[in-house]
Amino acid sequence: MSGRTPSQWEEITAADPSHSTWYVERFRTMAAEGADIVGEARLVDAMLGRGSRVLDAGCGPGRVGGYLHRAGHTVVGVDVDPVLIAAAEQDHPGPTWLVGDLAELDLPGRGIAAEFDAIVCAGNVVTFLAPSTRTAVLSGFARHLGPEGRAVVGFGADRGYEFPQFLADAEQAGLRLELRLSTWDLRPFTDESDFLVAIFSRAS
Repeated sequence: MSGRTPSQWEEITAADPSHSTWYVERFRTMAAEGADIVGEARLVDAMLGRGSRVLDAGCGPGRVGGYLHRAGHTVVGVDVDPVLIAAAEQDHPGPTWLVGDLAELDLPGRGIAAEFDAIVCAGNVVTFLAPSTRTAVLSGFARHLGPEGRAVVGFGADRGYEFPQFLADAEQAGLRLELRLSTWDLRPFTDESDFLVAIFSRAS
């Protein structure tokens, strides 16, 4: 990891190498028990025409990108954790799953077209970023969006990244806020909301 700042997720897994496997098995168990683990993906799918290009940023073990692939979209998933990417490849074949740092996101450099119709960043991913890389990650989202594309980012309050700061960082990164929700099932955002789902377009 020389020359780059590790994410908080990497620090967690370095301290506890079993954490990634626990995380994978947690979602496998939830899926086996019939829990709804794809609400984020349904929201994104509703925003898209069939056959759209989707970037699952911080894809983890692939639950969101896997659903969107099965819905008929072309999906690229990126995550810094190779254990999670291996689980995504096993459980959700079809998308392109890549190990990579969102702060250094350059998909054209990996032979993948840059412009996506949607970027989804679910699962509190932005709260696991190293604070010094947050704007770089959001700038990467702006660079990888198509002209009509939208980025959807969701995370909870009290996780070290205040909503106003996140929105200011997104604006600085070249993203224009279109809509704020308090849940992935479309409830309005209020001053009392303890979760934010923010939908952005690329600033002109």
